[in-house]
Amino acid sequence: MNIESLVSKAKQVCDNRGARFTPIREKVFRLLASAQGGVGAYDLLEQLKVTETGAKPATIYRALDFLAELGFIHKIESTNAFMLCHHFDHIHPVQLLICDTCGFVKELHSTVISHELNSLAAEGGFVVSAQTIEAHGRCESCRAA
Repeated sequence: MNIESLVSKAKQVCDNRGARFTPIREKVFRLLASAQGGVGAYDLLEQLKVTETGAKPATIYRALDFLAELGFIHKIESTNAFMLCHHFDHIHPVQLLICDTCGFVKELHSTVISHELNSLAAEGGFVVSAQTIEAHGRCESCRAA
């Protein structure tokens, strides 16, 4: 899906939920939509400063909090980075394959893995409220190089 289609879909989600897709939020969304893999908050800030010279760390973090709250992005905890979710129009299980060499991130949606985790958790009396599984390794391109 191209960036304009993603932005249009995001605006529609915001309208449906009564949320404001401000120009800053849209710019951060577009930066993440054009990224390959995860991007750190300060890298996003530097990119945003190209058009928003007065942007501060709080500007980025507020935008990221908003985008995460609406399910538009995933936080990659192990690398403290963020990536756009291209499937934000529905709730889904998330597994991330992260290349330690080039930083590429592939998002998977295995209901089998999600179901197994929930079943194992339930056996121990635990209820999973959210899950993002991260797996590190090397992508096909880096393994071939």
